[in-house]
Amino acid sequence: MKKYTYTEKKDTRSGFGAGLSELGKSNPKVVALCADLTGSLKMDAFQKDYPDRFFQIGIAEANMMGIAAGLTIGGKIPFTGTFANFSTGRVYDQIRQSIAYSGKNVKICASHAGLTLGEDGATHQILEDLGLMKMLPHMVVINPCDYNQTKAATIAIAKYVGPVYLRFGRPAVPNFTPADQNFEIGKAVLLNEGSDVTIVATGHLVWKAIEAGEKLAEKGISAEIINIHTIKPLDENAILKSVSKTKCVVTAEEHQMNGGLGDSVAQLLVRRLPCPQEYVAVNDSFGESGTPDELMTKYGLDTVNIVAAVEAVLKRK
Repeated sequence: MKKYTYTEKKDTRSGFGAGLSELGKSNPKVVALCADLTGSLKMDAFQKDYPDRFFQIGIAEANMMGIAAGLTIGGKIPFTGTFANFSTGRVYDQIRQSIAYSGKNVKICASHAGLTLGEDGATHQILEDLGLMKMLPHMVVINPCDYNQTKAATIAIAKYVGPVYLRFGRPAVPNFTPADQNFEIGKAVLLNEGSDVTIVATGHLVWKAIEAGEKLAEKGISAEIINIHTIKPLDENAILKSVSKTKCVVTAEEHQMNGGLGDSVAQLLVRRLPCPQEYVAVNDSFGESGTPDELMTKYGLDTVNIVAAVEAVLKRK
């Protein structure tokens, strides 16, 4: 098992803020819109440095999506910012009709996703957003794993022409990917080569998958670990190449079991390479108030559960 280390923990929303600020310097077409959550989205620096390119829309998320769609007609590259729940569920009609349907070049940037929003509770902890967004034609869906990858993803999506959903979070998580990485949309990252099982993880669960791989190695189990930062388009070749070797797979995500990464992998494998699969995801449930660590443990999204899922899937090979 390849050894991964980190020197600090950083929140992925700060990676977004840093990436947006860098875009402000390098790309004058980039504009930012926020729904009264500038500090929470770490958009403060962009607002301060480029006030003529920042639009505070207020608590009017649907209006923000419509304005963003309109700005693209004038050649701007709008980045919208609010919580993931308000970036998707609250404004799904506007995204579908005004952005996805016509392929508008809007970057929908969503913080505080999943259970790790914590104490704000179930009404804010959206666990359906990846599914909602990946079902929309033309929509690219990205869920990076740490600060560095989120910053790189933010910069990369400005170059892509078309609608993008970029998901990130509030808690500080291990920052272990390279600061100078080349983020390629739709290209998975192989973190560890293995022969017994494939673990496909996204977002906050990537580091948990690395921890699980270390524990599995102590048990004599060789895990191949893949960081799927792009849910759509899915890197089908990377998954098929790995699973053709290991013959089984575990998917891990901070999302509902229905409609997330696991379902995308299952759809691929049932068509191309049927094999046993286990899910580490929330099983048809809303969240609740609690600390991020407490919630991840209660809802089965931690290292122990990934290890258990691997042991279960190995029995089915």
